[in-house]
Amino acid sequence: MIRAAVVDDERLVRKGFMSMIDWAAFGVVMVGEAGDGKEALKLIETQDIDLLFVDISMPGMSGFELIGHVRRLYPRIHSVVLTCHHEFEYVQEALRLGAVDYIVKTLLDMENTDATIGRLVARLKWEQSLRGGGPNGEGGRLTADKAIVYLPLQPELSAERLISLQLTKTHPPAELGELWVSPVQQRLCLEEVRRDIQDKLGGAWLAVLLSDVREAPLAELERECAGKLRQAVFYHPEGQLPLVQLSYGELRSAAVRTESVRDSEEEALEKALDLAWALSPSEWDRLLDRLREGRPHYSRVLAFSQRLLQEWEAFLPQEEERASLEEALPACRSLHAWKGWLRRFADLAARRMLELGFSREVMGCLFRAVRYMQANAGQKINQSEVAAAVGMSRGYFSQCYARFAGIPFGESLRNMRLDQAKRLLLETELPVWEVSSRSGFEDERYFSRLFRDRIGRLPSEYRSEGGGRA
Repeated sequence: MIRAAVVDDERLVRKGFMSMIDWAAFGVVMVGEAGDGKEALKLIETQDIDLLFVDISMPGMSGFELIGHVRRLYPRIHSVVLTCHHEFEYVQEALRLGAVDYIVKTLLDMENTDATIGRLVARLKWEQSLRGGGPNGEGGRLTADKAIVYLPLQPELSAERLISLQLTKTHPPAELGELWVSPVQQRLCLEEVRRDIQDKLGGAWLAVLLSDVREAPLAELERECAGKLRQAVFYHPEGQLPLVQLSYGELRSAAVRTESVRDSEEEALEKALDLAWALSPSEWDRLLDRLREGRPHYSRVLAFSQRLLQEWEAFLPQEEERASLEEALPACRSLHAWKGWLRRFADLAARRMLELGFSREVMGCLFRAVRYMQANAGQKINQSEVAAAVGMSRGYFSQCYARFAGIPFGESLRNMRLDQAKRLLLETELPVWEVSSRSGFEDERYFSRLFRDRIGRLPSEYRSEGGGRA
């Protein structure tokens, strides 16, 4: 039985709402009413309440304030807004505060009110089942063959978009840790569902139709989804779709890599920073084959992509395209989507090569030179050593590198050393003199003066301000 109460400053509205619906037919009993927010909070202290119907416009404490208080103090209680306003901003604010639905009082009639109450009751019963017992999850297990799992891709996302889906009106979702789960008891038109998810959720949520979940313990489902869902979707052939179909067995068997395999993956991604794959089709295929076989964690692949943008920023200066790539990276939820992203990055390198009129061989040498300089910036390296390391004469290397970087070799190397110094200042507690030495500067006073001239602050000030201005 679901216990409910009505909060509205108009007594006739309260009485009318309580009398117009056959609550018992929905398994609901009305246990009280209140004329304002303070009275409602007192009622909650004395009555066991599952569901509140709350008017927005009340004297003293508004309905919005009451919903916020109830959400913080009694998170088990669900709130439904009673309002004369059906403007979207009112609805959006109510959902943001935690209301699970809304009813426009001026549009009340038996048909739409019954549909709304039916939908609410279905959702509450499903959530009660998550706490053990009930029609959908007897004993904390799923009794449906399939379930749709929704995972927000940013922690701050609320469920207001989720509740707007057509599917959630017939398959009400409930929170399960960071997830929202809807058991599916009937056949779905997947095209319609995918279209609705694309329109309403865009790329903000991950939606997965899990099959073979009957009798799956909810605690296990939460644990498996939290640890493996994004990884399984990333390497799934349908990973780019708005709704991915995945069996529970596929999810549970998503490989957990051993330490040696993880080290091998790290080594492969580190080597790929030299951009050989951007110039050579065979290297491109080799990189993708290595990823498909090794399946490094999706977060490592995205971190590698972020490093590509950061470490090659000064050498691939098409700012608009780089900004577009950075903006598009969070949407790479599958290997298929990421491969398209990587191709766009490779095109940056190819366009730069054409602009400079370099051959693939020369461009490859310059890419390797940059990586050699970045890896050895803290050592006593010079232009002759770098040219020899990539197989070019010193004079020709000097000419080509200056065109490629837009600045002379010495200036470029100093910039790399300053970048390394900034990382050491923020990520370690090494004294400034040791940061200077490890970044390739022999004279600490010269380092501090150069750092202040280029960065605008002394190294110690940069560290104390966390890299930003206090």
